[in-house]
Amino acid sequence: MRISALLSHGSAPSELVEAELDDPRADEVIVRIEAVGVCHTDLVTRDRLGRRPAVLGHEGCGTVEHLGSAVDDLAVGDRVVISFASCGGCGQCRGGHPAYCAWSQALNGSGRRLDRSPTIRVGSEPVFGAFFGQSSFATAALTPAGSCVPVGDAPPEVVAPLGCGFLTGAGAVLNVLRPRPGDRLLVVGAGGVGAAAALTALSEGVEVVVAEPVAARRALCASCGATAVASLDEPVPAVTHALDTTGRPESIARALALLQPGGVLALAGLGPAEVALDVRSLMLRGLQVRGCVEGDAEPSALIPELVRRYRDGLLPLDRLVTTYALGDFDRAVADQQAGLTLKPVLLPRSPRPPRSPRC
Repeated sequence: MRISALLSHGSAPSELVEAELDDPRADEVIVRIEAVGVCHTDLVTRDRLGRRPAVLGHEGCGTVEHLGSAVDDLAVGDRVVISFASCGGCGQCRGGHPAYCAWSQALNGSGRRLDRSPTIRVGSEPVFGAFFGQSSFATAALTPAGSCVPVGDAPPEVVAPLGCGFLTGAGAVLNVLRPRPGDRLLVVGAGGVGAAAALTALSEGVEVVVAEPVAARRALCASCGATAVASLDEPVPAVTHALDTTGRPESIARALALLQPGGVLALAGLGPAEVALDVRSLMLRGLQVRGCVEGDAEPSALIPELVRRYRDGLLPLDRLVTTYALGDFDRAVADQQAGLTLKPVLLPRSPRPPRSPRC
C-alpha cells in the first residue's frame, strides 16, 4: 500500500515522502491515520537513531481500512486509538500489565516485527518502522489488531494521545498512585503526561498541586482547578501522593521531601540512570517509590474509560491539544519546546494528485 510518511534523519529536518506499507498479516490491520500525537519518546528515539532513516509516531488514531484474515473483533470503518504493542501471552500480559511485556522492547523499539521483517519501505529500501507497533507519522499505519482500541465517533485529535502520553498520565493516577478524595497529589511537570494526570486526579475529586515553569501551562492547570506553582522552591503543602514526569534528580528528591509519611511517589519521566535517595528517610517515613510505564494500563480497559470521562465533561483533554499538519512536524516540536504548545497533534492528509498548471 502506498502512503505518505514523515521520514526522520536524526536532528535534520523531517520530510514527507512516499512509502510502501507491507500487506497485513493474519493478526494485523491497516489504519488510515486521522490524527497522531507527538510524544517526547518520538524525539528521544529520533536522536538515538542518529542518521538512520525512520518513520516514528506512536499515538495514532484513525479508521480501520484493511483487516488481516484472522481479525474478527474489528471491522472496516471502526475508528480506533492505536496503543503500544504487547505479546498478549507472557506472564505480565496475562496478569493485566502489558506495559511490562517480556517482548516489549522488540515489539515497540526494534524498528521491525518480532521475526525481524520490515513493515515499511521508502524507495524499496526498508526503514525503521513498526515503532510501538505502528509508526503512525503517516497517512496510514500497519499495526497488530490487538493494539487497536475502538473509540466510536470521539474526535481523533483529542483521543489520539490516549495511545501513550495521556494514557501514561491518567494511568499513573488511576492504576499506580490511586489517590482518593481528600488526598493531595503533586504533579511535577505539566506537559502532556503531567497535565493528563492532573486532570484525571481532579476528575477523581483529588486536590492537585502542579509544579511547572511554563506560565501558560500553569494557567491552564489552574483554570481546571489545580494549584499551580512555578517550581518546588515555592511553598508547597505536604502531599499524600506525587508524580514526577521530568526525571530530574533534584525534582525527585524534593517531591520525596514533600510526601507525608506513608506517601507514594511514581516516576514517569526518564532522566539519569542513577539518583541518590535518602534510604533512611524512605524507611523511617514509610515512603514508596514506584516506576510507571504506560500508566501500568491495559489500553483496552482504560482508553474507553477516559473517553467516557471526556464525553461526560469530566476530563477536558481537548484543552491540552494543538493541531498541526503532518508536514509541520518540525514547527510543532519547536512550538512545544518553546512552551507555546502543550500537546501537538498532527493531522495527516492524503496527498492530492498534482494539479495541471494554469495559464
